[in-house]
Amino acid sequence: MPADYDKGAYPEPPRQTPVVDKQTALPNPALILSKLFYYSVDLPVTTFRDFVDSIRVKNKTVYYHQKFRRVPDLTACQEGDYLCYYEAEMQWRRDYKVDQEIVKIVQERLRACQQREGASYHQNCAKEMQQFEQVAKNFQSRYGDLGVYASGKKCLMKQKERMMAAQGQKA
Repeated sequence: MPADYDKGAYPEPPRQTPVVDKQTALPNPALILSKLFYYSVDLPVTTFRDFVDSIRVKNKTVYYHQKFRRVPDLTACQEGDYLCYYEAEMQWRRDYKVDQEIVKIVQERLRACQQREGASYHQNCAKEMQQFEQVAKNFQSRYGDLGVYASGKKCLMKQKERMMAAQGQKA
């Protein structure tokens, strides 16, 4: 700085932060409430959670997909065996969901190939298109036209009608 600058125009900043002048001798209620909350609620809960987490780390469980045993379908159930009917229905529903996911995966593969190949996807994605057509045809032949309230029993009746129609065409 030059030696002839005006000290009144440019005062020097204070050397220390000024001390807050307290207006009252009473403690701050917000500070008291925050300390009360910390020691009565936050600290015990945090300590307990840390303790539980340390126990859980030692006994870490590994989660896998639930595995169901295969149960017989409706054709293997005895007449009046409602538990077998229920198990067969639940097995059919699981199979239905699995088949839906298979169709979705094959469809995603086909879409990815179409996106990747662009206009020439008919040539380069022939294998994926054929696989999708086969999977969609199989899904449609098994689950198509069952309606909203599809069940294992309706699916079995559809399969039976399809087999009878095939035998009628042969004869």
